[in-house]
Amino acid sequence: MTPREVADHMLSQDAFSQWMGIKIIDIKENYCLLEMPVKKEMINGLKTVHGGATFAFADSALAFSGNNSGDAAVALNCTISFTTAGREGDVFRAESILVNETRKTAVYDISITNQNQKLVAKFIGTVYKLGKKVTEL
Repeated sequence: MTPREVADHMLSQDAFSQWMGIKIIDIKENYCLLEMPVKKEMINGLKTVHGGATFAFADSALAFSGNNSGDAAVALNCTISFTTAGREGDVFRAESILVNETRKTAVYDISITNQNQKLVAKFIGTVYKLGKKVTEL
């Protein structure tokens, strides 16, 4: 399967990413660019995007980039720094780039920006390779 076919298969099974409104803009092995509209349901009591929504978006980018080779991997460790508050109506983009890979793990650098290309968050995610194919799960 191509990276796009793997990602499309994953997205078809991923009700949460579908609910978030995630669209795959670009995808190649160990890389993805996703887009997500900020919905009213993602806004917290301070009228900004809930950190959990931003984290979940970055986590989805990690999943799509870390699995699109067809080899299954799961999140092992993730950290996030929030740099700018998002607002309802924003459109977030997440770009996930492989920065290091071993036989059993891989580390991805994920930048989330808004529609004005302003950095919203930086996310570093490590995945653990399961030794199975995505389609076997």
